Amino acid sequence: MDIIIPVTIVSGLGLFFGIGLAFASRVFAVKTDERIEKVKTLLPGANCGACGYSGCDGLAEAILKEGVSPSKCTVNTKEGTNAIAEYLGVDEGEVSQMVARVICEGTWRNAGKKYDYQGVQDCHAANMLSGGLSQCFYGCIGLGSCQHVCPFGAIEAINGLARVNPDKCTGCGICAAQCPKGIIKLVPVLTGYTVLCANHEKGGIAKKNCKVCCIGCMKCQKVCPNDAITVREYLAEIDYTKCVNCGKCAEVCPQSCIHDAMHERLPYEPDDEPQAADAG
Repeated sequence: MDIIIPVTIVSGLGLFFGIGLAFASRVFAVKTDERIEKVKTLLPGANCGACGYSGCDGLAEAILKEGVSPSKCTVNTKEGTNAIAEYLGVDEGEVSQMVARVICEGTWRNAGKKYDYQGVQDCHAANMLSGGLSQCFYGCIGLGSCQHVCPFGAIEAINGLARVNPDKCTGCGICAAQCPKGIIKLVPVLTGYTVLCANHEKGGIAKKNCKVCCIGCMKCQKVCPNDAITVREYLAEIDYTKCVNCGKCAEVCPQSCIHDAMHERLPYEPDDEPQAADAG
């Protein structure tokens, strides 16, 4: 009999608080827009942040609450973007598909090493030592920091040079933000001919550091029929709004540093690497 009273009191309190919590959950419930959940299922779920929001959840809310265009997600497929637009009854917006491109050809064979690096296999760490181990200060460090952060497996660093697989790249831009040299650029996916060099040194100096560098000879600029090429600080730059991919620039380039990056696949080199330059 002595235990019945406490059990009854505890049970009564439990029942009372249970009813109170159930009532409070109804009164203070935050109503969620089920459309947001639907839009989230139509997004790729990569959570790469390329859209400028905190992942797919943030973008889904922005599309519903702020009127952001479904095409803001460059990672999504065209079918996925269309599905969101149709579901919400809005314009899908202009989809500008981008792709990452490494503006460099400085493999170990082309540029060589300044020293043998035994430190942390990270481009930022190596960059603190005389700008990296490549003889070209402006070139790819080649330790694959961009490869490690790519959520789509679209980058591979081989023989001192990062290479992007355009068939896997979604243009999220994470690799570009990671590169300490700033030589990974996002360009329209249909962009063809590209100057694969970022060296601003004079031709003679640049050639000592890399076999396939731009030397600022201006031959490409002179032959371009659309004035799409300008040489600034010994480096040719292509204006993609004017370029029609005629290829005349690549034909006259004495260094072979202009490539049709949309169609060409630069060959992988043998595994043998040159020795580091003699520090003495």
